[in-house]
Amino acid sequence: TRVPRGRPAGDSPGIPLGSPPACWGEGRDFSAVAPPVSLLLVSHHSAGAPEEEHIIRSHLHRSQGEPQGSHHVPDHHLPQETLFRQAGGVTYRIPALLYVPLDDSFLAFAEKRSSARDEDAKYLVLRRGCQHGTSVKQWGPMEELSALALPGHRTMNPCPLYDARSSTVFLFCICVEQGKTERCQIWSGCSAARLCFATSADGGRSWSTLRDVTDEAIGADLSRWATFAVGPGHGLQLDSGRLVVPAYTYYVHGCLCGALRLPCFTCQHSLVFYSDDGGRCWHKGALLGGQRTGECQVAEVGGPRQPVLYCSARAPRGCRAVALSTDLGLSFQQPAPCVALGEPPGGCQGSVVSFAAPARSAGAPTWLLYSHPTDRQRRRDLGLYVNPSPLDGAGWQQPWVLHAGPAGYSDLAVCPGGVFGCLFESGASSACEEITFCLFTLDPSGDQDLKAP
Repeated sequence: TRVPRGRPAGDSPGIPLGSPPACWGEGRDFSAVAPPVSLLLVSHHSAGAPEEEHIIRSHLHRSQGEPQGSHHVPDHHLPQETLFRQAGGVTYRIPALLYVPLDDSFLAFAEKRSSARDEDAKYLVLRRGCQHGTSVKQWGPMEELSALALPGHRTMNPCPLYDARSSTVFLFCICVEQGKTERCQIWSGCSAARLCFATSADGGRSWSTLRDVTDEAIGADLSRWATFAVGPGHGLQLDSGRLVVPAYTYYVHGCLCGALRLPCFTCQHSLVFYSDDGGRCWHKGALLGGQRTGECQVAEVGGPRQPVLYCSARAPRGCRAVALSTDLGLSFQQPAPCVALGEPPGGCQGSVVSFAAPARSAGAPTWLLYSHPTDRQRRRDLGLYVNPSPLDGAGWQQPWVLHAGPAGYSDLAVCPGGVFGCLFESGASSACEEITFCLFTLDPSGDQDLKAP
């Protein structure tokens, strides 16, 4: 039986995991909750680059006596490659990364904009990278996906996912009516966004026409959605085969009725769209209730007997919001603040993935990896966080800083052999200057040295 859709899930039945604490991790000693983990940063190789691997290692956990909120900043240049760069009045924002096992490749997506403003988005762009072991040999040229658009609309928020059963890449996005800002939609209570996707059967080399599934997936509830968006960043396929697309909406809870119908109480809520038939039909899950939650990503944790969908959502109150689902995203328990994962004022998008725990490591069989700016005052210093105990909000270890300086949105991808990719916004004076790619692996040895052999 499906949970009724379209309303916040605050009145839905409780999830049999027990309620989370008022704040995840509150009052815990973060220095003692998990074994140390190190990162091996592995460079990619562009065409003509030398074949040797450059490996940089850094300790990931906070040592005894180190104050909460501190993090490790590397003193070596990390092997990274800029895939999109601001130039000539063109800005690239909103990265999304997908690993395609069909041909061992990465698909790196972004929005092409005429300025950094959301309303100046034009269409999506793509670069393909061919993986070879623990490196990327070559990135192809930028492809403009201008055909993936609705007339009179701008294409935004790339959200790719891979269906392993059909070897199909799905690229979700929203198409927003030109000239309609998010603020305008929220004030009017009338959404100008459409939920769309295209598919590729050849690893992103060619794409189907764009399909608009707004009415199918949202239905009559669209009249209460002031606006909405997917992701941004990757979606995923669950072990059950279900395809899941993270999303959020500004839900109109109340209106002032008169000559003009004006929204008087509009609030952000995260949710997921899903399909159980390989992408032919799409539905929406219940909205997260409780506190305001916005841009989000989800990861599957737990075992096959009791899978849990972990939702990490942007929140405005200084730290990340987390909610769990045991019905594969049909509903989520009330979100709770995760004090270990800070947010700058206004929040920032972040990425989360789950992966099999390293061999001979302590903790749960499935771990979480999370990327987000570590500075709680500004969007700076992109960090990588590991949680060996995903259902414990205090399990997050202190971050390892991947990029020191301005940093914004990011997206993670999991590859075979314990390799991960990260695509992120960065720059010297502004996070909108570049979108950069980096490969790395996890090392549970606990080696605290930072080395570049």
